[in-house]
Amino acid sequence: MKRTILGLIEAGEPLIQQAIEAMRQHREAEVAGKSPDELERLRLLADSLYQAVVDYHPRVIADGSQALH
Repeated sequence: MKRTILGLIEAGEPLIQQAIEAMRQHREAEVAGKSPDELERLRLLADSLYQAVVDYHPRVIADGSQALH
């Protein structure tokens, strides 16, 4: 894997795409009037993927010798 900023961003792109898709599915379910249980499931999935994206980039950019807290 490239150790450039661009390389690190490209490495995280599939995760970003999954998060965007999960948010889209949640919005579509809201519009379609899906059940509260289904909306909650999709919301949790979208939130989880979004948080994974937010957590991913600082970790890969940080110096590998630093401890992650």
